[in-house]
Parts: sequence; structure tokens; C-alpha cells
Amino acid sequence: MDTQAVATYTAKLIDGPLEGKTVATAFLGDGGPQPRLEISGDGKHYVYSRGAGLEFSTQDDERPSAVEYRYIETVFD
Repeated sequence: MDTQAVATYTAKLIDGPLEGKTVATAFLGDGGPQPRLEISGDGKHYVYSRGAGLEFSTQDDERPSAVEYRYIETVFD
């Protein structure tokens, strides 16, 4: 077994102002994907919520390699 577990996955932003972008994201302490992301940029941050889409590198993976996120709102700092 690999002694270095994968600590991140790819968050796929599927709509909103960052549509098509991907972001490396850390798993939660329990090993699950983040339920919500806040991505900063240019005096504002974009809020995304986890969607239903999950991708796995192999069938035996317990954790996803990629997760879809949907746009919720833009918050100005």
C-alpha cells in the first residue's frame, strides 16, 4: 500500500464566472470532499457548492480524484 495517501482532489467548477477552471482542494479531516469552496480573486471571492458529479482514478479508489462544484454567489471584500 502507498504510504503517502492523496491529500487533495481536483475541484471542477462547472458554471458561474470561473466555469471550466479546476482547483486543487484538500480533503476534509474525515477524508470526504469539501461541501463548499470560497475562491479569492481581485477584491472578491466566489462561493461554490459541491455538486453530484464525482470521478475516480480507478474503481478501487475510496476517495474521488475530482468533484464537481456549482456556483452560488460572488462576495465583494
